[in-house]
Amino acid sequence: MQNWKIWLCAAALAFGLPGASDEAQAQSFPSRAITLVIPFAPGGSTSIVGRVIADKMSELIGEKVVVDNRPGAGGTVGTKAVAKSEPDGYTIALGYTGTLAIGPSLYKNAGYDPRKDFAPIGLIGNAPNSLVVHPSFPAKTVAELIAYAKANPGKVNFGSAGAGTVSHITGEYFAASAGIKLVHIPYKGTGPALTDLLGGHIPMAFAPILASHPSVTAGLLRALAVTSTTRSSLLPEVPTIAESALPGFDASLYYGLVAPAGTPRPVIDKLNKTLQAALASDEVKKQLGLDGTEITPGTPEDYAAFIDKDEKKWAQLVKASGVEQE
Repeated sequence: MQNWKIWLCAAALAFGLPGASDEAQAQSFPSRAITLVIPFAPGGSTSIVGRVIADKMSELIGEKVVVDNRPGAGGTVGTKAVAKSEPDGYTIALGYTGTLAIGPSLYKNAGYDPRKDFAPIGLIGNAPNSLVVHPSFPAKTVAELIAYAKANPGKVNFGSAGAGTVSHITGEYFAASAGIKLVHIPYKGTGPALTDLLGGHIPMAFAPILASHPSVTAGLLRALAVTSTTRSSLLPEVPTIAESALPGFDASLYYGLVAPAGTPRPVIDKLNKTLQAALASDEVKKQLGLDGTEITPGTPEDYAAFIDKDEKKWAQLVKASGVEQE
């Protein structure tokens, strides 16, 4: 009888009987390095957040979590690569508003479905964009900006990191919500947009708060508002757009971790548990706080529901902006 039980266990592992191989895989997971794909070039907010999380998870899970930056097509290249990778937990991605909520609507063939092609691990946090203006711009509040734009329709420009980026769609969202006409000036990244703003070549821009914060604190730019529903710890004196003039306005940038669809649930649970422990650590709280990221932990189900809701919201905004790409 004992030999028969041993044979059954061996057969279950060998032939993948339901539950057995998944459980065995989870018990030994991880047995080698995990690759965290960040679908943007190094130096941006996604890389900053991703590296903080990767370093702490490496420490907690007992194997190295290696960051792999794979930029291209607004983050869809790296994200697609993860969707098509082996669903074993050893290749995961930093999920982001731009790739999971905007990209699938912006690009006619992004190469993945944010709901079907990923197994959510968990949310990390969110960070707002900032609405910043040149000091010479007459508006000192969001309400004054809206009034000025209404009095000067089509004469107020705003810069962004490029067509279809979060900062661009946020600007279109803001204009539509306020009932005003703004002229979009796309740049090849946040840096060039802020350089022109600092030089007075454009009057305003939407930019990640991490990028605009130094110029705002130095008095080189004036922050009228942040785009989240709550104020940022980096600029606590700056109001939200929602409290300033447009109730309900929310254009935060959300980060999370996802794995390819089909990754065994016990592996997802182990990764989620490790992520939650990382987010609860003093080091991660401090580092992300310095970057202006508000931690928002949760379960895989929480993140799945959020991805669904966020994609629906941004898909409407992308369609309204008329910036769909081939």
